[in-house]
Amino acid sequence: MAPGVTFVVPCYNLAHLLNDCIGSILSQSYSDFEVLIMDDCSPDSTRAVALSFQDPRVEYVRNETNLGHLRNYNKGIGMARGKYVWLISADDRLRCSDVLQRYIDVMNRHPNVGYVCCPGIGLENGRETRLLECGYYGTRDTIFNGRHFIAASLRNGYGLLAPSVMVRKDCYDRISMFPTDMPHQGDWYLWFLWALQYDVAYVAEPMVNYRIHELNIMKDLIRRSPETVLNDELEVLWRTKRECERREFRRLAESCEERIAAIYTRALMAALYSDLETHWYMTFAECYRGLRLQATDMREYRRMRGKLFGYIGNQHWRHGALDLARQSYARALRHNWRAPRVWLSWLALSAGAGRMGGVFRKFKRGNDFQRYVRNV
Repeated sequence: MAPGVTFVVPCYNLAHLLNDCIGSILSQSYSDFEVLIMDDCSPDSTRAVALSFQDPRVEYVRNETNLGHLRNYNKGIGMARGKYVWLISADDRLRCSDVLQRYIDVMNRHPNVGYVCCPGIGLENGRETRLLECGYYGTRDTIFNGRHFIAASLRNGYGLLAPSVMVRKDCYDRISMFPTDMPHQGDWYLWFLWALQYDVAYVAEPMVNYRIHELNIMKDLIRRSPETVLNDELEVLWRTKRECERREFRRLAESCEERIAAIYTRALMAALYSDLETHWYMTFAECYRGLRLQATDMREYRRMRGKLFGYIGNQHWRHGALDLARQSYARALRHNWRAPRVWLSWLALSAGAGRMGGVFRKFKRGNDFQRYVRNV
């Protein structure tokens, strides 16, 4: 008979951590599961470690060629026989022996829930560190309406902690597997796509460990290809926006636009204001080109430029550059005059509210300000 749950454990060059991950799965109080160790041609001792588990529920699968992490995920998910699928990388682990039972109980009680998640604790050098912001949605167990969950995720920008998510196999079979053209944020896109059709369950207790180390896929991508990381984040939002528009979820589509503008603003202004973080710096020309490629028509393009300059104005105001803030709000209104908050901000600055008492904030490099003005 098919098991209730399939754990898909992708592994590449993580033999030294695999035992910890599989051990945390085998110690679960709920025992009706299978484990698929998906070895993507690891050059280390992954095979020996995987074959050392004397448990019939554990199956070792070694790819003939290296597929890359997303295709390896999809292969394991395609082999899964369980009603639920839990994808957890070999470098992460479950930290509570009853987490699977609790997840199963939630999913069985709520057939409209597509997936369940929880917060996590960081793990570094074998020791737990702190509660991670990513995947934290409060101190109470909650069943989110899917669209409300997307809206909350867009507001805080945290998404979910990938090793904490257990999904109905139907979500993969009926809606989508991992998109192979988004190496950084394919999981975030799937969470949004599923949440447009299902509710989302959140268990407030942190019951997984996310390991922080040099071989971590996220770290590796940011180090090797920071531009890809930024582009993936934007691509997730554009695709989600289009899907929301197709379903006529207009407010949610607008929330996607706001998040897109916020990400572009950080990429444009992080060189000016050191408290803004971004994976990749952009010029205005690159930003305009990205907006034009994604916009369906000139009306949408102008609206998005208006939102962008509105966010730029907010950052200038927050950092005390009031003249630049007023100019940015004026540009925002030229592109999109239907923006009440931008009108209020522009009127307040034009009337002298919040007048500067000193000079502009120092920039990180002497020529940043002149370069910024030229780009605008």
